Amino acid sequence: MRIAYLSLDDDFPPVSQARADGLLAIGGDVSVEMLLKAYPMGIFPWYNEEQPVLWWAPHERCVLFPAMMHCGKNLRRTIRQKRFEIRMDTAFAQVVEGCARIGSNRQQGTWINPTLKESLCELHEMGLAHSVEAWMDDSLVGGLYGVSLGGMFFGESMFAQVSDASKVCLYHLCQWMIQHDMDLIDCQIPNDHLFRLGAQVLQPDEFYPFLEESVEKETLEGPWVYDSQ
Repeated sequence: MRIAYLSLDDDFPPVSQARADGLLAIGGDVSVEMLLKAYPMGIFPWYNEEQPVLWWAPHERCVLFPAMMHCGKNLRRTIRQKRFEIRMDTAFAQVVEGCARIGSNRQQGTWINPTLKESLCELHEMGLAHSVEAWMDDSLVGGLYGVSLGGMFFGESMFAQVSDASKVCLYHLCQWMIQHDMDLIDCQIPNDHLFRLGAQVLQPDEFYPFLEESVEKETLEGPWVYDSQ
């Protein structure tokens, strides 16, 4: 299937035109304007810094319904013990940097480049990108971040310097989403780690209609404030 080459003013092609591997389009930039066109369509950037921007819309979509997150015995114990202090939106740029330095849910790579970081931080300032953070002794030891539009949380990446830190952040994100009537975490690309936490794969005829309806809900703009109760 032919891949679309985008200029800065172009619209994205329909997601049905993505290749079998999920690649939909090449080019454009990762400005806030382009990202806000992409996410509501289920499109996300993933590319190395030396490449042009690659835009993806996988046919099979890895998602996590917040109420279906699986917590194993050890993780439940860690949550009960309150080993970490959980905060939201207090160190967004640090979380993004931690993900860029340590790795991501799209495996190791350099895709969280300076240009993308700048746009993500701008989305955060707009109240549309959020971080969930795990702290120990006032040190950030893990976290995750993503973009929130309507009832969707487009999960981008997570990192942990201490065992279970990012999993605990994911648990508290799920609880937050349940409390605030949000629908779904878009995990984008499946992996065994996410499946162990309760993620599943949706087919295009399941995911994209759900996405279209969910992003029309009112967006809970930030900063988000974590309630420890």
